[in-house]
Amino acid sequence: MGPSRLELSKPVIGAVEGAAVAGGMELALWCDIRVMAETAYLGVYCRRWGITLMDGGSVRLPRLVGQGKALEIALTGRKVEAEECYRIGLAEKVVPHGETRAAAEAMAHEIARFPQEAVRADRRSIIETRGMPVRDALKVEWANGLEAIRREGTAGASRFRDGAGRHGDFSNI
Repeated sequence: MGPSRLELSKPVIGAVEGAAVAGGMELALWCDIRVMAETAYLGVYCRRWGITLMDGGSVRLPRLVGQGKALEIALTGRKVEAEECYRIGLAEKVVPHGETRAAAEAMAHEIARFPQEAVRADRRSIIETRGMPVRDALKVEWANGLEAIRREGTAGASRFRDGAGRHGDFSNI
């Protein structure tokens, strides 16, 4: 217990291969993005023993799937297989068994090649503005993005002006 109570400033990608139940599920829910093997599953298996979700599971699960589905998963303690996880928003990608780590690392490398202040500002805005009224959320987004634009965006716009990244080309950013 504990690591999933931390708040990080960098994106976290989880690779779920096999069972991620009880605390393992809470750790997976802590990740920003989850890549699951087609044979992997999540579940509140601690339900059988009278153990509650105490590492963010009861907070993050409804934020990902909605209150009704979160209640159904948490209260029944049932197995939630990878394909259902993908369908309801508990996984962003499902890959063949044995390929989760490579897929998660490939995604991490893809994200890491972008200007990081902008990546972190957008991540922070998405997390911080959840549940806020739109007007308040727009103010937070503006504040989070302004410094990143100053530090990275002006140079990036110049590179685009000079021809880099045209027509959706991500090879030369």
